[in-house]
Amino acid sequence: MNIKGKLMIIGGAVDKGSFTEASFDANVANNLNFFETGILKRLILESKHKEDSKIEVITTASKIPREIGPEYVKALEYLGAKNVGVLHIEKREQATAPEVLERLKAADVVMFTGGDQLRLTSILGGTAFHDIILDKYHNEDFIYAGTSAGAAAASNNMIYQGSSSEALLKGEVKITSGLGLIDGVIIDTHFVQRGRIGRLFQAVVGNPKVLGIGLGEDTGLLIKNNTQMEAIGSGLVILVDGREIKDTNLTQVELGQPISISHLVTHVMSMYDTFDLSTHKMFIRSSQYADELGLPTD
Repeated sequence: MNIKGKLMIIGGAVDKGSFTEASFDANVANNLNFFETGILKRLILESKHKEDSKIEVITTASKIPREIGPEYVKALEYLGAKNVGVLHIEKREQATAPEVLERLKAADVVMFTGGDQLRLTSILGGTAFHDIILDKYHNEDFIYAGTSAGAAAASNNMIYQGSSSEALLKGEVKITSGLGLIDGVIIDTHFVQRGRIGRLFQAVVGNPKVLGIGLGEDTGLLIKNNTQMEAIGSGLVILVDGREIKDTNLTQVELGQPISISHLVTHVMSMYDTFDLSTHKMFIRSSQYADELGLPTD
């Protein structure tokens, strides 16, 4: 399938907490860090009309939408974007309002903020708003960008709950349906900072066909045609490939017991590295074998 849109999924930059990790900071609006200019600037440059692109910030996942929305506008406008708006969709009926749908149809980019991904999917899932996003993503030069919850919700399968410390105990990680822009992957965010590697291991061992993607903070992936992934930002992207798993005790142990996994393959990506989802091949931009492989090194 030839998909004309692009995904930009970002691991987040602020620890806003969630209902499973009680570290919510009441003053988060005063300490928002909107990533290095590289990520948001790349978002603008990849968009259809560059600085003139129509960008809509979607605050549905956030607990403080009225504070977060204007901060995104300021950050994007500082980087040269000239046409940035905010859509506060807090109830399902708002996702069918004609004025909201018209603004979405006119958008070149939607930027989903962080927060609670289950709130995001439960409010938008199955609405006309959701249908328009899928249609634009498949058929237009359109970017779906999401940070934290907005990134986690982009795939068909979505992690919505699970503590980091007990993630490799059977049943601790909860998975539901996401917004369905990309299949064959499952995405976790704030990955390195919150020690979520175990969450991704459990998600993958339960369905080894799905590639686990762990996004560090100030780090993301730019995905084109649902196959070509490029690491962006200053941190790490961890990929967990379960296709070569040789054994596990997943089906033998009781709920709450530790899970064992043999031969789980992982990859670590940093800026400019690429990964092809169709071939499962990774290319390191600054590879020690760049000369032999004929890869660019600048």
